[in-house]
Amino acid sequence: MLFGRGKRNPVKIADKGVVDWKYATCGYCSVGCSLEIGLDKDGKPVSTRGAAGADVNRGKACIKGLFEHELFNSPGRGTYPKMRKSRFDAFERTSWDGALDHMAEEIKRIQLTYGRDAFAVVSTGQLMTEEFYTLGKLTRGVIGTNNYDGNTTLCMASAVSGYKRSFGSDGPPGAYEDFEHTECLMAFGSNLPEQHPIIYWRLKEALEKRKFPVIVVDPRVTMFAQMADIHLAITPGTDLVLLNAMAHVIFHEGLEDQDYIAEHTNKANDFHKVIDEHDPDSASEICGIDADTIRLCARLYANAGAAMSIWTMGINQSTHGSDGVAAINNLNLITGNVGKKGGGGLSITGQCNAMGTREWSSCSGLPGYRSLEIAEHRREMAEFWGIDEGFFPEKRGLTETDIFPAIESGQIKGLWLVATNPMTSMANTARIRKTMEKLEFLVVQDAYEDVETNEYAHLFLPAALWAEKEGVFTNTERRVNYVSKITEPPADAKPDRDIFAALAQRWEQGRKIKFPETAPEIFDEMRTLSKGRLCDISGMSHDKIKKQNGIQWPCPEGQEAGSPRLYEDGAFEHSDGRAKLLALPFNDNNERPENKYPFWLNTGRVVEHFHSRTKTGKLGNLNKFSPTPYMEMNPDAARELGVEHMSYVRLVSKRGDAVVLAQLTQRVPRDMVFIPFHFFDCVNRLTLGLLDPHSRQPAYKQSAVRVEPVDQDEAAQMNVENRTY
Repeated sequence: MLFGRGKRNPVKIADKGVVDWKYATCGYCSVGCSLEIGLDKDGKPVSTRGAAGADVNRGKACIKGLFEHELFNSPGRGTYPKMRKSRFDAFERTSWDGALDHMAEEIKRIQLTYGRDAFAVVSTGQLMTEEFYTLGKLTRGVIGTNNYDGNTTLCMASAVSGYKRSFGSDGPPGAYEDFEHTECLMAFGSNLPEQHPIIYWRLKEALEKRKFPVIVVDPRVTMFAQMADIHLAITPGTDLVLLNAMAHVIFHEGLEDQDYIAEHTNKANDFHKVIDEHDPDSASEICGIDADTIRLCARLYANAGAAMSIWTMGINQSTHGSDGVAAINNLNLITGNVGKKGGGGLSITGQCNAMGTREWSSCSGLPGYRSLEIAEHRREMAEFWGIDEGFFPEKRGLTETDIFPAIESGQIKGLWLVATNPMTSMANTARIRKTMEKLEFLVVQDAYEDVETNEYAHLFLPAALWAEKEGVFTNTERRVNYVSKITEPPADAKPDRDIFAALAQRWEQGRKIKFPETAPEIFDEMRTLSKGRLCDISGMSHDKIKKQNGIQWPCPEGQEAGSPRLYEDGAFEHSDGRAKLLALPFNDNNERPENKYPFWLNTGRVVEHFHSRTKTGKLGNLNKFSPTPYMEMNPDAARELGVEHMSYVRLVSKRGDAVVLAQLTQRVPRDMVFIPFHFFDCVNRLTLGLLDPHSRQPAYKQSAVRVEPVDQDEAAQMNVENRTY
């Protein structure tokens, strides 16, 4: 007689008839997994697997990556350009020439009537790097608007700002390889098992080889917090206080690396004045962490031979996000953990090519980490593109989060959205709806025609998706990796770079500037521009990248392999070659729970979904595991309000309301609820989105709500109607 596992049928993997495998890099998060897409005898993508020879994921893939081939046949794809006079009219199909002629005419009309910056462009973190470079050339060198940004402002702007303030340049200093050498890991606002599963697997693999302490700072008991040695359930928005208090302990107990501080940093006097005010006892009252626990964590970090920090949105999406990143940098500088194997700070980005847009899109400056504010950089790019350097503005224009208020006030009359959907991603949805109605001309360029923002568009441009084109992505450890063209885009949809180049021809200046036709040719331009820059890729080529399954920059010409770490020589990008120890006082300006709104609203990810589910919400194998908006609520708080497990409730903030399914769990404290941010017309109806003063990134994670009863039958029916599968 068989018992237990003996009764089970063996696992069988369906034969999908794969006859060929083509290489690609995953188009979801920033981990940068190398994948192979299986094609059947008809050339149809039917399967996905991890590429075994790639160092990033070593044959592994998460649930999103494993089903990525299904995207090519997902519903809602854009197939033909479409136009209409107003959002109340029906779209009518048009030709590409007709669409781009009309677009150019409208941009020129708006700029002639209201000024060059009255037309704005907001891009994404999901195009190929060659496409970002081409869009930057078009926007900065041809259209000439200074109101140009990417949706990475919503997720990574604070990391960029913090790196620049501390080190003089953007660019994560560390690498995944550091997990294998670190002696202490501290994670801030990061739930690796669900946000970045393959990085979590890399960490677990390192822990199996040798034990080192893992400290997770998060107000919620996440999966990551459950496996940590120490979980610091911090009060939302107070990470800066904790970090200043840790620095206080390190100096007052003589644990700092005095030689490193003396040789490689400055501004130490102002820094000391601030941290002297953040002793662990007073800090404890603000951040909610026991003073002795703060001391313990500071000692563990400072006494480790090598210590590293990682973080995601828990730090960045705060009114103190940039300061929080700079404080993590301070911690690593005072302990000598920058540029060290197993040490340093690694911001883990959310989109597949958020790094590519930071490096090459010209959103915040000019290509290759050049600045508009530096005359030499403006001159270099003007000569390279063959235009007058006076065409460039002398400082950066509005960020995405400032572009929408400028539409409200009438400063901006036209907007071009490229692979981004602010109706789902921006805070305070009701306000964004009213803002979109004010535009004289809105262009939506997207792979999906059914994106919510298209409701307000005057022109829709259908774009190719992910591996329907070729190019490169840069992952969160600065590894440049290749994406093959797996299949053709549907109907008349085009690669984004082709759309940008074709639009440029509608301007006289666009006909003077060279717009290469192929991704390798564009990459060659970028290689030339990168020489001598921090993000030097002059030693790379598409073929070399494919051969090595990705290469980390900097990789100068003549260098065979990339460089895993930045600043190993202690030389930084500030003019004096030193890093700055920044004085970072804490200003408590968050929205906080109060009588009418007694709960913190926290937001985050689940492993099955990506961003606002434009892609994953259409795939049955992903959507079935998490098909509906829900919130986590503490059972004790639920009992007081009469809320039952798996019942519907209404959440109300000062901005709006949303109906969600309540899941009762001890993962959240009594005064908090948690909602995954993936569901349209849900979480961002509630969020406030106060902005960080340095990065202009919204504070999605610090809002206040109340919980109200709702008719269960009505809520259930509404939920069924809103599902997208």
